[in-house]
Amino acid sequence: MDAFYPAVEALDKPELRGKPVIVGGSRERGVVSSASYEARRFGVHSAQPIATAIRLCPDGIFMPVRMSRYKEVSRQIFGIFHRFTPLVEPLSIDEAFLDLTGAERLMGQTKVIAKKIKETVLKKTGLTVSAGVASSKFVAKIASDIDKPDGLTVVPPDRVRDFLDPLPVKKMWGVGKITQQALARLSVKTFKDLRQIPVEILEKKFGERGTAMHLLSMGIDERDVEPERETKSIGHEQTFMKDILNPYQARKEILSLANRVAQRMRREKVRGNTVSLKVKYSDFTQITRAATLFAPTDDTMEIYSISCRLLKKTAVGKRPVRLLGISLSQLSTLENEKQLFLFAQDKEYQKRKNLNTALDSICNKFGEKSIRPATLISNPAKPELTIE
Repeated sequence: MDAFYPAVEALDKPELRGKPVIVGGSRERGVVSSASYEARRFGVHSAQPIATAIRLCPDGIFMPVRMSRYKEVSRQIFGIFHRFTPLVEPLSIDEAFLDLTGAERLMGQTKVIAKKIKETVLKKTGLTVSAGVASSKFVAKIASDIDKPDGLTVVPPDRVRDFLDPLPVKKMWGVGKITQQALARLSVKTFKDLRQIPVEILEKKFGERGTAMHLLSMGIDERDVEPERETKSIGHEQTFMKDILNPYQARKEILSLANRVAQRMRREKVRGNTVSLKVKYSDFTQITRAATLFAPTDDTMEIYSISCRLLKKTAVGKRPVRLLGISLSQLSTLENEKQLFLFAQDKEYQKRKNLNTALDSICNKFGEKSIRPATLISNPAKPELTIE
């Protein structure tokens, strides 16, 4: 979808059409979630601090994120995608891969089908979508970004190298600034440069990643479209209005995050085996610390306990903190994966499980704030609960 969040805002408020619309967090501490193309001309882009966006585009129209509305429109759009093929792999709320193999017999050439999809989305939702048509996911993804907004780029199988060769390597998945600098030292600036470097050199410099980059530079990507892609992690993060300087306050925020993540995991009937703590300092540098558990969990206090241990491996308390986040990965839905503990330990696990079930029942009936740990409403200046 083209600038999806701002486009939905303009759909609901036609007076916003053609204006620089910026969707994101608060003006004091928030970041840009998405910007209209009119705003992008001023240098505004996603993940940019709102304060920077205001400086670049002082006449911009700043809107809060309305995720429930975006999800509603997204469901409508994905419903349209499924009319054309059952093989739809979501990448995000506004992006997907569609496998049209075999659909040509029913609906014509893939270019014609792509046009029909674009026309149907526009007719039913009033929103434009840009499409890339190619024989692999990698090339189709790049093609979809070539002619935005409302674009359609078709790359025939025999023209893949002609299409990729002149493109800068920064358009390749996973090639950030550091990798670009390393490639530049090898005189690699374009896909063609990368393709012509002997794979042995890339393997020596980048390991297995070098082999993968070499294949992608030739447009080789054998991944299938996966309609039922598993959720790989569940997490939540919070950007704070004021930097956190106090480690006790950090632990309080971690407890809040752990509570929200655990509730969501239990709601989705999954448990996680690896806990990750994300810390972004006031200068926007970011670190992640992770720990793998003895057995998968969906328990608030266990997630909180592990996260507090990970917190000790950061500079929280020494450096101002702008953002904290907790996520769980290596998810499992099998009830029998939780190893049974012996005697009292097993009873303790069952007591926690019963408690979580009761708490979730209350929250589902009366709302998330109806019952929560007392620490979350206590004085932040005082030492908080710590579990070792």
